Amino acid sequence: MPVPIALAAPAAAAGLAYLNARTSLSYDYRVIAPAVKSMIKIALLHRRDRLNPFYILEEHARGDLANKALLIYAGRQWTYKEVYQTVLKYGTWLKTKHGIMPKDIVAMNFMNSEKFIFIWFGLWAIGAKPACINYNLTDKALAHCIRLSTARLVLVDPEVQDRLTQEVRDELPGVQFDILTPELESEILSIQESREPDSARTEDKVQNIGMLIYTSGTTGLPKAAISMPLYHSSAAVLGFCMVLRSGATIAIGRKFSTKTFWKEVRSTHATVIQYVGETCRYLLSAAPEVNSITGEVLDKKNSVRMAFGNGLRPDIWNRFKERFGIEAIAEFYTATEGSGALWNYTRNDFGKGSVGRFGTFGTFLTRSAAILVDLDWETEQPWRDPNTGFCRRVKTGEPGELLYQLPPADISRRFQGYFNNTSSTESKIMRDVLKKGDVYFRTGDMLSRDSEGRFYFSDRIGDTYRWKAENVSTNEVAEVLGTHAAVHEANVYGVELPHHDGRAGCVVLVLAEEPSDRLMSDLATHAHERLPRFAVPLFLRLISASNMQLTGTNKQQKHVVRSQGVDPEKTGQDELYWLKGGTYVKFRPEDWEELRGGKVKL
Repeated sequence: MPVPIALAAPAAAAGLAYLNARTSLSYDYRVIAPAVKSMIKIALLHRRDRLNPFYILEEHARGDLANKALLIYAGRQWTYKEVYQTVLKYGTWLKTKHGIMPKDIVAMNFMNSEKFIFIWFGLWAIGAKPACINYNLTDKALAHCIRLSTARLVLVDPEVQDRLTQEVRDELPGVQFDILTPELESEILSIQESREPDSARTEDKVQNIGMLIYTSGTTGLPKAAISMPLYHSSAAVLGFCMVLRSGATIAIGRKFSTKTFWKEVRSTHATVIQYVGETCRYLLSAAPEVNSITGEVLDKKNSVRMAFGNGLRPDIWNRFKERFGIEAIAEFYTATEGSGALWNYTRNDFGKGSVGRFGTFGTFLTRSAAILVDLDWETEQPWRDPNTGFCRRVKTGEPGELLYQLPPADISRRFQGYFNNTSSTESKIMRDVLKKGDVYFRTGDMLSRDSEGRFYFSDRIGDTYRWKAENVSTNEVAEVLGTHAAVHEANVYGVELPHHDGRAGCVVLVLAEEPSDRLMSDLATHAHERLPRFAVPLFLRLISASNMQLTGTNKQQKHVVRSQGVDPEKTGQDELYWLKGGTYVKFRPEDWEELRGGKVKL
């Protein structure tokens, strides 16, 4: 018998709602549809030879958005038109003063500022490429990054020019350093700008170099990852470039501070904020801001509807949302040089703590594109079946290394690799993983995936860990400590600490002499003078040479000591020290209890 439409419509709606709840179809559409649209748009831009993002800025500056604010910094605003005109001035100066030509690479050693944007896009305006140097780097690491870029010109922020020591300059003969002083900035802004012809910006392939962004890797020094799409890729590509593409406004700060962050959010009327997990924890640990006149707590007095970023930990996920009145979290997982990404957009507890998720349809589409495989912890390589030679997927809920599929016939289409570093590029590529002839990209990260399609970050494999939103190379730290006369052997790794995000640096040390106050102070000074601040180890664990744990191939074993951390109950009779007051002092059980109780912030 016929069913009245008055009954059929609600029944159909209920059925669709149930289907959506079981399969997350609407979520998959929200994540996948923009990706498909973006791929189509890139293909069209390629056909028109408009891949250079400079054209997006130009289009907005000449269109309806000309007088809309694009950039806010230090209380000042620049419209799309003003940014465009300034970018042309910087491009003109780079060409006429320094002879920079299309495809040339220019290194930038800058803190966050409007000038970072102007130089970056000024280079793109004339078809050149920026190499974004981490301004925390010093000495050997700084010289290495500049040399690797092949840049013959380095533009330097006056605030970090003291890191360009004579030793660094001596290692880079033929490289010119130009400090962007206020006088030089005024000179650039007085130039009559000119626009280079489109032929200067021509690109024949989507995978051509757009910019060099450095990533700490397992070779001991940073590698330059080719990123087409402020020196981190999160802020530059996922932050500024996405704002530019959507015609929105971005507000940037010189450096992060819990005292100024929410003031800037309120003054700029920001509706979206970008974070790394440590940022959120710092904001939560800060005392509530109170109106001095009314006594009103200002935590929720903002216009933020969404926070997006990576590294927001499950233990503070909801506390962060609730305290600051944020409706949605968009957590992502990716790497500067990576060939894939994961997203988790959520307004409720379903996605809490997840770095990415797919519904039924998304899981089907990515069943071979993103896989988790077993790891051999001794070799720190994906485990292979001795009979077939193939890797093995992990079971649901178990941690495994995340691998992204690459096209075997054209690997560079998805993974451009490391600039001028073939061996490091090859180390990230795996062949014959699940079947003969397939190719995958190694992320170096352990993730797990539950039955609902949610991915959770588990651990970083081997020679890199993350602290203070920076990747730290264990090999680089070990190499620096190994140059100290009293250090016989150093095994560096990251340890998890209660109430802290990331992993703090810890070193198992074999000393050539007995520990003393003088030696501990000397080790701290040695590390501070030769390493970026975020890479200086916070903990030392002293052992005898006979107790240094090695793998079957005589490599230092990190897995066991990493799992023990700095819990005195797990480290046995080994002496523990921690960095306090500029030197290393004994780390006592009561210090551990204070860490566990959240009374100590590192």
